[in-house]
Amino acid sequence: MSDTRPAPQPRTAQRARSTSESTVEVEVNLDGTGRSDISTSVPFFDHMLTAFAKHSLTDLTVRATGDTHIDAHHTVEDISIVLGQAIREALGDKSGIARYGDALVPLDEALAQAVVDISGRPFLVHDGEPAGFELHLIGGHFTGSLVRHVFEAIAFNAALTVHVRVLGGRDPHHIAEAEFKAFARAFRQAKALDPLVEGIPSTKGAL
Repeated sequence: MSDTRPAPQPRTAQRARSTSESTVEVEVNLDGTGRSDISTSVPFFDHMLTAFAKHSLTDLTVRATGDTHIDAHHTVEDISIVLGQAIREALGDKSGIARYGDALVPLDEALAQAVVDISGRPFLVHDGEPAGFELHLIGGHFTGSLVRHVFEAIAFNAALTVHVRVLGGRDPHHIAEAEFKAFARAFRQAKALDPLVEGIPSTKGAL
């Protein structure tokens, strides 16, 4: 008996944002293989977004410039906003997705946990980073406080419920990277199309 279900629609999106502080262009393909082409003018953020793409199996292109001579904050924030918007658009009506994902990811001495619910209800719980982490300059340009800010901007603009918890760690680079990779792996599970799911995975009929 042939399968009469319609072929899945491409889950892709392109979004852009331009302000007096930054110019951002983002392309996502949620059904990719993790290919990335990232240029944010903030090298450590390039590294984190590349890791997110690779471990979430999301093809990702980011082109951004901004007033990084003042601070990386504006550029990182605007990229995260646009990335969240692109993810939300690419998810479409969320029909057939697994919806939930969770992951524990180590990086040497660091260990991070992330849980993602593609809920339509923006919320972030983020804790466990060691005292002083938010003040540390990773690579000399990326403040530790931006890690939480990235997750917050993505969660609120993609309408995700996200929990990220640092369970251990000493090196700020390792801690941040474990967080991004855990988020990526949890998102990979949550966005996956599940053949056992019919329609929208919610008793409300919408996400």
